[in-house]
Amino acid sequence: MPSLPAIPGTGLPVRVFDTAAGVVRPLTPGPVARMYVCGITPYDATHIGHAATYVTFDLLGRALRDAGHQVVYVQNVTDIDEPLLERAERDGVDWRELAEQETALFREDLTALEVIPPDHFVGAVESIPAVVESVSKLLVDGTAYRVPVPDGEGEPGASDVYFDLSTQPGFGQVSSWDREQMMAVFADRGGDPDRAGKRDALDPLLWRAARAGEPSWEGGDLGDGRPGWHIECTTIALEHLGMSFDVQGGGTDLVFPHHEMSAVQASGLTGTEPFARAYVHQAMVGLHGEKMSKSRGNLVFVSALRAEGVDPMAIRLALVAHHYRTGWEWSDAVLAEAQERLATWREALSVNAGPDATATIERIRECLADDLDGPGAVAAVDRWARESLTRGSEDPAAPGLVARALDALLGIRV
Repeated sequence: MPSLPAIPGTGLPVRVFDTAAGVVRPLTPGPVARMYVCGITPYDATHIGHAATYVTFDLLGRALRDAGHQVVYVQNVTDIDEPLLERAERDGVDWRELAEQETALFREDLTALEVIPPDHFVGAVESIPAVVESVSKLLVDGTAYRVPVPDGEGEPGASDVYFDLSTQPGFGQVSSWDREQMMAVFADRGGDPDRAGKRDALDPLLWRAARAGEPSWEGGDLGDGRPGWHIECTTIALEHLGMSFDVQGGGTDLVFPHHEMSAVQASGLTGTEPFARAYVHQAMVGLHGEKMSKSRGNLVFVSALRAEGVDPMAIRLALVAHHYRTGWEWSDAVLAEAQERLATWREALSVNAGPDATATIERIRECLADDLDGPGAVAAVDRWARESLTRGSEDPAAPGLVARALDALLGIRV
């Protein structure tokens, strides 16, 4: 946790777009705001799309802290999953070494981008005992069921475990999607709709029984195996935040199935709703006309930009200057604009005095409280910088105040 500089005044109550409600609405945390943001599968980190997501939720955490809340922030790392195993096999490396290496790089990148680290940074592997407990409870309660492993794939009598969506009337409340929409993406987003023996094509995997050549862990009555994807986040969030925490966050590609499934599994475990009180999602970042994604291979890596000598604050400023709910494309021009803006801000802040900072700081707070309006906050600083460079000296305290506000609220150290 970096030391955030003190600035005069107090932040405003924060409003965000809640995907489940379909509207911008106030967050209503108590003294402690609880936030869970889904982490990476560490086989290729950290691209600009990742960075956009974690900078967005860093802004949210800063706005909540500025409004007087303590923030408890939890993030997972899916350090065992098919994509990780496939990449490790392709590259001829141990999957554990790959996961450790990419997780370390992810942390270095986000530290360079001044992203405040989570209070709990939890790997899927270290959560396996808790996942086994969760899946076992769902089986006992009748909200999960076994599907025998096909002959020749596992040990005789072994079975995978699936969640029975028919037991949860709240299924669909997060995404508001119909079945046709769900089926259109389920297979591409980690689902197995054609698995024989499932009660419903959309039922999510909770526990995958051990297969030859795959890592596995002791699962007690479940048998040896490893967790499904969604139950990992359900279990970690419940363990560290409890039910009905304030914000579930991630990219828009996680709305379904990941956040939908995580929520209904939590309801199955606890018998209560909601899993999260608000669902906030970062829009996708593109490159050359397509969504930036690992599957397409059209990635711009933060580490590569840093290795080229790009100032991490310019990268962060480029991200903050785009609203989190609007998709956009990364380009050399976007980076150049951010570099030029950062240079202008630094020039304006280097003078001995400048325009009064009060209205600018107030405007930054207003923008962040209004659905994390980063572009509006950036525009407010632009106005102050122009005035500082054209109107001359007025207040000797102003440059320092603006600099501290940029650090505390926008995470930009100038």
